[in-house]
Amino acid sequence: MISDVTFGQYYPSKSFVHKLDPRIKILLLIAYIVMIFLAQNFLGLIASLLFLTVVIIFSGVPLGSVLKSIKTILFLVIFTALLNILFYSPKEGDTHLFWVVYLEGLISAGFLALRLVSLVMGSSILTLTTTPVSLTDGIESLLSPLKLVKFPVHDLALIMSIALRSIPTLANETERIINAQKARGADFDSGNIIKKAKALIPVLIPLLISAFRRGDELGDAMDARCYSGSKVRTKYKKLTLSARDLVAFLVTAIFFAGVILLNIYELNVLAYFAKIWG
Repeated sequence: MISDVTFGQYYPSKSFVHKLDPRIKILLLIAYIVMIFLAQNFLGLIASLLFLTVVIIFSGVPLGSVLKSIKTILFLVIFTALLNILFYSPKEGDTHLFWVVYLEGLISAGFLALRLVSLVMGSSILTLTTTPVSLTDGIESLLSPLKLVKFPVHDLALIMSIALRSIPTLANETERIINAQKARGADFDSGNIIKKAKALIPVLIPLLISAFRRGDELGDAMDARCYSGSKVRTKYKKLTLSARDLVAFLVTAIFFAGVILLNIYELNVLAYFAKIWG
């Protein structure tokens, strides 16, 4: 269901991850993304997933809430995997299974699908454990050097935060519109993919109207509260680093180094396990 979208939602808790400085969480997410793309084999990807598992455990967020984020990209994952399987360029020595399908193509598709899933799950942890206000403050603080060149850092951080927060709101609004049109006889379930896509076109107009209306209401609410952006603006809570932020940084650095080493010594590790199991 569209209402199951978790990206952009916040899960309240007092866990170790929730208490981390938002700047550290943003930097750790960037490091995790780099870690995923540095992994060139399943050993490196497994190390990245192990890191994500540790983060989920210490975040206190239910695993189901994190897994729900995969639903939004499930079609993309399947479609990308099929493209990798069907259009795989075979090399000499590859194992041919049937038609144009090769064993190495299946392995490559599985690796890419696992990488995409890991990427989305890691990103959803950031929004599930960080309030929109903290996320805005963290982005603004990290981009603060750009203020030297008169870049509107605060405005950019605010726009990014509002955009993230609007994802679940628009998802709920979309489902409400679909249910209202179903009650009036609209059919969104039968037919092929093209017919289903055409059936969603009437949903776009009321959704856009609703999005613009919410934007106007938000702007009016900010004006009514005399919001003036970054001009002479103070903060109730100032961001400060603590010992837990240092621990999180060190743990991430260890996993990061592990992924790099697994990429370098892949053959030696595989030979070692083959010798043990042999």
